[in-house]
Amino acid sequence: MNNVVEATDLRVVRGGREVLHDVSLSVPAGRITGLLGPSGCGKSTLMRSIVGVQAGVTGALTVLGSPAGSPALRHRIGYVTQAASVYDDLTVTENLRFFARVLGAGDVDRVITAVDLGSHAGAVVRNLSGGQRSRVSLAVALLGSPDLLVLDEPTVGLDPVLREDLWAIFHRLADDGAGVLVSSHVMDEADRCDELLLMRDGVFLAAGTPASIKAQAGADHIEQAFLALVRAS
Repeated sequence: MNNVVEATDLRVVRGGREVLHDVSLSVPAGRITGLLGPSGCGKSTLMRSIVGVQAGVTGALTVLGSPAGSPALRHRIGYVTQAASVYDDLTVTENLRFFARVLGAGDVDRVITAVDLGSHAGAVVRNLSGGQRSRVSLAVALLGSPDLLVLDEPTVGLDPVLREDLWAIFHRLADDGAGVLVSSHVMDEADRCDELLLMRDGVFLAAGTPASIKAQAGADHIEQAFLALVRAS
């Protein structure tokens, strides 16, 4: 299995404080890797490091075979931050046309269909629901048909139906061959992932499939497994 991300002994120092401590990980292509842990544990810092926008990074970190942050990776990575990264005063289509011109690539109609916003293509973004705004940001990330999608808490604050819709999209993207890295502090999303990285205080407590982590901790649920691993660490 090909890995789209490989990191060894990754450290990040921010504001004089070490946020990530000798982290090593891999993210496979064609699968969803869930990065789970409480708020403030270092998930966003790790994702920013992978995308290449985090300062103070040391260690070995390659993305799609190149050093993280390499200019050649810009069109091969889709990155969705926690805050919607689109313009409120433009319509869905206008936003996507603008970002497509900036990127120099992208089929606007294709990505609108991919995130199921066809019926809202002419709507001004400020008038959309939170879930729809999240899907507009995801559509922007899909414009270049990325080989890696990095999604930072994409379902936070959404109702169960919208969360289900977004996870269906993530699975379709992985089925098409992309590596998908999704962060969440909601432990019940763990079983939606193919692989898991459980993080606390800048280190990994466990890595593997949901089933293997539960078996390792002797637990029936990932939240129970997380708590057991915390107590054992």
